[in-house]
Amino acid sequence: MPAQLAVVTVTYFSGDHLATFLRSLDAVTDEMPQVIIADNGSTDGAPERAEQEYESVTLLRTGGNLGYGRAMNRGVAQLDPDIEFVLLANPDVEWKPGAIGELLAAARRWPRAGSLGPLIREPDGSVYPSARRVPDLISGTGHAILGTVWKSNPWTAAYLADDVAPSERPVGWLSGSCLLMRRKAFDEVGGFDERYFMYMEDVDLGDRLGKAGWQNVYVPSAEIVHTKGHSAGRHPEKMLPAHHESAYRFQADRNPGVLRAPIRLALRVGLAVRSRLAVRAARRAAAGDSGR
Repeated sequence: MPAQLAVVTVTYFSGDHLATFLRSLDAVTDEMPQVIIADNGSTDGAPERAEQEYESVTLLRTGGNLGYGRAMNRGVAQLDPDIEFVLLANPDVEWKPGAIGELLAAARRWPRAGSLGPLIREPDGSVYPSARRVPDLISGTGHAILGTVWKSNPWTAAYLADDVAPSERPVGWLSGSCLLMRRKAFDEVGGFDERYFMYMEDVDLGDRLGKAGWQNVYVPSAEIVHTKGHSAGRHPEKMLPAHHESAYRFQADRNPGVLRAPIRLALRVGLAVRSRLAVRAARRAAAGDSGR
């Protein structure tokens, strides 16, 4: 693997997922690239074991649960400025043969690509819609409010770009679970917006890259498997409100000013109500599972 590539991942009680991440990375690269593990306060011992097992792995303790974007920024800041490409990936990603090479090759084909993302498969083999359009006020709100109760609604379909077959192309944004970033582009836009604790930070990054003249390129010839939500799923009472807060921040930032204050207020109220309902539903589901 070329020396201009490094890998950064953020861990938070990632356990065996991290071992799979590194084992599969080692298997698909000729030489293990530099890996920075930005750990957000885990006590499961997984990051420490990884650093001991792999010479190319460096553990960065962030000092607490800083959130995904802030920790990722800290990890990237540890890299030599000469690193041309940085793979930003969740620790519950499993690399498939050829995936990294395909992403790097596509980066050469698309010199204005600030970020490139692979085709992401769920553990059951289904394809996760990771290449999406940037949500505007109407589509974003429609998806946020109706996405879980009316999955075929037109706003969710537009947001997920369900009408587009997998092909190598520029898109609005790419899933932050696995991104090949051109370091120059990442630095130019200031990395992730650290106001996002979790969720929507990848949407915001893709949108800002596009506005800065960079492209977000989907590369379905590269494939990974992503086991989603291993940490978020344990704490829905924290993660669901964080998701809704991020959705509000994204739209509020793009609808500033006094004249749009009523829009922001309506968003705030609507998303707060939806958040409470989602938390109650998650608690009921958890109670039902525990009673079986």
